[in-house]
Amino acid sequence: MTITRNLAMTTFAFDRRSATPFYQQIYDGYRNAILTGQLRPGERLPSTRALATELGISRLPAVYAFEQLLHEGYIEGRAGSGTYVKDSIPDELAQVAADAPREARRPIRVLDRVLDRARLAPLRVSLPALDKFPVRLWSRLVTKHAKQLTVEQMAYGDPAGYVPLREAVADYLRTARAVRCDADQVLIVSGSQLALQITALSLLGPGSTVCIEEPGYPGAHAALARGGARIVPVRVDDEGIDVEALAAKGRKVRAVYVTPSHQYPLGVSMTVSRRLALLEWARRTGAWIIEDDYDSEYRYASRPLGALQGIDTASRVIYIGTFSKVLFPSLRLGYLVVPRELIDDFTRHRESIDLFSPVLEQAVLAEFLREGHFGRHLRRMRALYEKRRDALVRGLREHAGGLVPHNSDAGLHVSAFLPEGVDDHAVVAEAARRGVEATALSTCYFGEHPRSGLVLGFGGASERRILAACRTLGEVLRR
Repeated sequence: MTITRNLAMTTFAFDRRSATPFYQQIYDGYRNAILTGQLRPGERLPSTRALATELGISRLPAVYAFEQLLHEGYIEGRAGSGTYVKDSIPDELAQVAADAPREARRPIRVLDRVLDRARLAPLRVSLPALDKFPVRLWSRLVTKHAKQLTVEQMAYGDPAGYVPLREAVADYLRTARAVRCDADQVLIVSGSQLALQITALSLLGPGSTVCIEEPGYPGAHAALARGGARIVPVRVDDEGIDVEALAAKGRKVRAVYVTPSHQYPLGVSMTVSRRLALLEWARRTGAWIIEDDYDSEYRYASRPLGALQGIDTASRVIYIGTFSKVLFPSLRLGYLVVPRELIDDFTRHRESIDLFSPVLEQAVLAEFLREGHFGRHLRRMRALYEKRRDALVRGLREHAGGLVPHNSDAGLHVSAFLPEGVDDHAVVAEAARRGVEATALSTCYFGEHPRSGLVLGFGGASERRILAACRTLGEVLRR
């Protein structure tokens, strides 16, 4: 049955001054109204244009909210008619909503409860907003592809990766990251750590020299050293890795590992002049550049920067990316983009380590990318992470003045320096005892003069928990 009453603001409150994003208020309001029966099956919703006009906002937040409700199965579009509450919603959600006392009926936050039970500590680095991931949409895609699994897909997979996913990744990288590649240059792997190990096996022999950023990512140090390579740190300044210092290491350097879009851990972006100088160094010496583009999708002061690989005219860049931080870590899917002359060698080493990545997850991710769900998720998360970043910077300023943020323009973490003489290991240990997880900045240095500070993640905790964690850090520092 279709109910033609046209509802807009009769189902939820909307506050233009609230810190909660507009699209989140709209999504929460309609979802709660559907689950609690305020909006009945078959009831018509206003158009996004009409809703935006009534709320006095742009249409985009309404579009995002309706897209999420549509993908999670709460509403449906009818050609030439409009948008309606679905005739049925998932039984478990409807039952929970029906059983709740009327005064306590609020939007159901299943993942919030899961996160509370898991006790995921605030300020943990590299943890995305798992509570905001579209789990029901993802689950529906998993079910769909599991039912359609062919005999061929149940057998041994292609070590280079599921072809539709390689094609989808190549399409995404060309349009969103300005990477110059085709699907036959993409290698699907089980996360960026495996990508680094494959790169080390393919390019670095025992005794070869590879340079890394100082400070830099400890995981890269461990992965690249496994094959017996000699690791040499090169300092980073406000423009990125010091190419003159790199060149001074001599012509025996086989490769250099860099994070140009968002340097880990200091957060700086490599300038254009440094990028060009680095590419010229690689061309001149025949060395390789290993570009780790681990969280470049999230920038708050400007549009995402193009990849270093995209301006490489000599094919000297090995490009690494991962879905762990933009989707969820346990997915364990990442990718390599390598020059065509290296793809066979990289694929052989990939097969020797891990054979291939699970086909079912690859097929689900391919559709998630191809149907636009990935792009919509990134847009929602970018707005959310900006607010969480702001909460962290504000919390440090108000409650932990001894911590000075270094750069907060991008990514999912902020590095903050400690006053001279303060042991960051001691701060991290005491914070952990109080339920706050941080990373000691000094662990990211490989030379003899580490700087004391903290690396603080803001992606995986709400603004409220971030502010509470900052108060805890302030108490620790005052001790």
